[in-house]
Amino acid sequence: MTMRLPQWIKTGSPADLHGTKYLLRRHGLATVCEEARCPNRGECFSRPTAAFMILGRSCTRGCGFCSVHTGPPDPPQRDEPAKVAAAAAEMGLRYVVITSVTRDDLPDGGSGQFAATVRALRKELPRAKIEVLTPDFQGDPEALMTVLRSGPDVFNHNMETVERLYPSVRPEADYCRSLDVLGKAKAAAPGIVVKSGFMLGLGEGPQEVEKLLSDLVAAGADMVTIGQYLRPTRKNLPVVEYVRPEVFETLRLRALGMGFRYAASGPLVRSSMNAEEMFDHV
Repeated sequence: MTMRLPQWIKTGSPADLHGTKYLLRRHGLATVCEEARCPNRGECFSRPTAAFMILGRSCTRGCGFCSVHTGPPDPPQRDEPAKVAAAAAEMGLRYVVITSVTRDDLPDGGSGQFAATVRALRKELPRAKIEVLTPDFQGDPEALMTVLRSGPDVFNHNMETVERLYPSVRPEADYCRSLDVLGKAKAAAPGIVVKSGFMLGLGEGPQEVEKLLSDLVAAGADMVTIGQYLRPTRKNLPVVEYVRPEVFETLRLRALGMGFRYAASGPLVRSSMNAEEMFDHV
């Protein structure tokens, strides 16, 4: 039986978002906001802001929590970096988030497209801050360095859940490999802000969450985001628990006490939402 959505998770539907949708369609761009059915997309689009999703709309992995289409992807578009930069400039963005589907089919995992997009943004919006939210690149250190050498301000890679739940939540990923990606990013670029995030409500226990936070601190993460898992479609994993807001606040304070420079924790917190404000705090 599907659990009823609690009142503290329900969101409004801002009307002023069609302009952003039209702009994105005109430039031929995708966003993780729409593809992953983020509950905050109305609020973000109405600002306007968005998290651009490069490298197509089809992912080579099938994570249990994610509604992004899984299947054979199209080749990367050579003009995509320029399109992202043009759209970001038209939107007047001061902070740009770039993410992607996972592209295990590409020799570089799509890292070259990330780097090209960062460079295009630097040319079009030289004063804007840029955050990259990348896949794990199957642990390839050269792919990671390709992204870091392009000069993003924030490197983000989400852990998504506790180690025990990886087989069902992220079956083609690896907990230690994801931690290693974060650690290598911090070691290779000490001045960069390293960020990660995860979800609650998938059946994790308090001690497992504590270990995940501790592992992230040890890896060198500066910022962490903690949000409630919401089942995007019936094909995805069911929600085990709707975690109360006070638990999120306790975790936020705990994270700060453990050494994170900034922690955002709440039922509707998402990795890319309010990313500029998070960066400004750090």
